[in-house]
Amino acid sequence: MLLRQLEYLVALARARHFAKAAQACYVSQPALSEGIRKLEEELGIPLVLRGRRFDGLTPEGERVVLWAQRILADRDAMEDEIQALRSGLTGRLRIGTVPTAATAVALLTQPFCAANPLATVQVFADLQAEDIVNRLKAYELDAAVTYHSSALAHGFRFVPLYRERYVLLIRRSAADAGPSDISWEEASRYPLCLLHPMMQGRQVLDAVFEAVGVAVTPRVETDSIASLFAHVRAGQWASIVPHAWLHVFGVPAGMHAVPLVRPVRTERIGLMLPSRDPVPVIAQALIDAADQAGISTALERLPD
Repeated sequence: MLLRQLEYLVALARARHFAKAAQACYVSQPALSEGIRKLEEELGIPLVLRGRRFDGLTPEGERVVLWAQRILADRDAMEDEIQALRSGLTGRLRIGTVPTAATAVALLTQPFCAANPLATVQVFADLQAEDIVNRLKAYELDAAVTYHSSALAHGFRFVPLYRERYVLLIRRSAADAGPSDISWEEASRYPLCLLHPMMQGRQVLDAVFEAVGVAVTPRVETDSIASLFAHVRAGQWASIVPHAWLHVFGVPAGMHAVPLVRPVRTERIGLMLPSRDPVPVIAQALIDAADQAGISTALERLPD
């Protein structure tokens, strides 16, 4: 069995198309097909459903892809560690994030890049929690910034970073300072623009509203935190946003960020990584950067 044959199979599983998989592997389509056929012969099982075009993987093929992804990821991690021993950490850190935590990623990448000047970072922002889980399982991400509940539900390693808090973002006039805090029940009476219901950040909010016995029916829903700010600026809407976003944009002129209380609700946000031993060197470097970053302290206070 050759690692190259495993690469062909993983590429085919990702592309779902022989020609595109061959292009991704920089080989001809016949070469890719022959490599997978030889892998099938060696394993003694069919891996690919073949027709006039790619029709999917067999159940055995789906299982072999999982092993192939792990084997190739371990190969890459070994090569990275050997390179780090020779001349320092190189390569690319691939990190994903849910939209609500996107601004906190910069507090990680700064110390990571400072400690590892030969490494680069690729950030995949605005991923849903399910996308993060799938990409981590396929070793297409090295780590992600997301909710603790996602890591707990899928058996991943979790490194705490901070606790997400929530504010009601509303318009205000120059003469009106606005309330100093507000209850979730009171917030439900505003014309709300919220995240899409399928997003975990929205599900957190829905759970709080349910706990206090109120139902919300937002007129506008979006998959973008930046879009929430834009709608509040338009003047008609209010929104509930994670406090971490205020540390990038501040509280925009003409708006008021009101801490949500009664109850005070927080959610644990942290790094989610595959449980691997040994830990890949690039993932360990990110964990070390997280230890030094002091993200919780940086996000502790709302801006004035």
